[in-house]
Amino acid sequence: MKSLKNHPFAVEAFFESSIVLTFAVPKAQLEKYIPSCLTLDTFQDKWAFLAVAMVQTKNLRPKGFPTFMGNDFFLIGFRIFVRYKANTGKRLRGLYILKSETNKKKMELFGNIFTHYNYSTTDISITTHESLKTIHSKKSNFELQIESNDEPVCIPAESPFNDWKTARRFAGPLPYTFTVNKENRTVLIIEGVRQNWKPEPIKIKRSSFDFIDNLQLENAVLASAFEIKNVPYYWKKGKLEIWN
Repeated sequence: MKSLKNHPFAVEAFFESSIVLTFAVPKAQLEKYIPSCLTLDTFQDKWAFLAVAMVQTKNLRPKGFPTFMGNDFFLIGFRIFVRYKANTGKRLRGLYILKSETNKKKMELFGNIFTHYNYSTTDISITTHESLKTIHSKKSNFELQIESNDEPVCIPAESPFNDWKTARRFAGPLPYTFTVNKENRTVLIIEGVRQNWKPEPIKIKRSSFDFIDNLQLENAVLASAFEIKNVPYYWKKGKLEIWN
C-alpha cells in the first residue's frame, strides 16, 4: 500500500489564484533542512530560498476525469528551492516540501493516501476591505496582507534581486517536486505542467508565518511576491528512482 503514496496517477486542477512569497535566506541556514541527494538552488552563491505558496484550486481530480468529479481546495505549501541530478545525468530544478496544509479534511485524507506531502487541515479566512486583502489562519497562526492600488509594485526593499525579471526565476512552482526516502535511498520526482503562467508582482503590507518563525532562521528577508490567476495545471504520475 505504500506505493499508493508515490503519486500513482496524474492529477489536474484549475488554479484560480496562486500567491507565492519567496524569502531569501543565507544558504548555510537551509542546508540542514534538505536531504543529501539535493542541493540548494542559490542566487549569487549566497542566498537560498524558502517559498510560501497559497493556491485556490478548482475541480482538482485525477487527470481525464470530468470536472464535476473534482473538488475545490485551498492549499498551502512551505517549500525550499533545490536542484537534483537525475540518473539520466539531467539536472532538475524544483522544490522540496517542508509542510503542506489545506482547508478541507477531504484533501488531507486523500492527499495523504496518494502523496508524501503530509497534509494537515487548518482554518483559512480570506477577507477584502477596500484595497486590502487579508489571508489569515488562527490554528496555523499566520497572516498575509496584500495591498492593491494603481501604483507600480516595487521589489521588496531588502530583496537580493534588482528587478522582477530575476525574481521570477524563484517565483515557483518550478517544474519538479522531490520527495526523498532516506532509508531506501529513493527519490520520487513529480513533474508539473502549466499553461498561461504569467506571475504578476504584488505588494505585501504585512506577512507573518508561525511555521517560518519556528525555523529560527536568521537574516531571512522577503525577496519577492507574485500572484498568478486562472491557470490550468496538472501533475504527472510520479517517477521513482534510486539516487546515486
